[in-house]
Amino acid sequence: MPLKLAEEVTAQVPADDFQALEEKVYRTIELYKSSREARTAAERDVQRLREQLEQREEEVENMRREMVRLRKEREEVRERVEKMLKQIESLSEEQIAS
Repeated sequence: MPLKLAEEVTAQVPADDFQALEEKVYRTIELYKSSREARTAAERDVQRLREQLEQREEEVENMRREMVRLRKEREEVRERVEKMLKQIESLSEEQIAS
């Protein structure tokens, strides 16, 4: 602001009013700084949470695949056990028949 304009503003505005305005400007600057810091912190938190969410989604997908694999394996074991039980049963029947 040119010096002449500043002198005109100072002459028009009483010193107390100017001081009050100056304090409001400084408070506004501080509020702006703190809100900017809060926004930066929030953006960091959002990024961190997105990364965590992505990791959890990968873990869930891996667990789903593992669950499917284990269910198939369980079914295969069940079939093998049933097959062995049938063989034992047929051997028992043959032994009884003899």
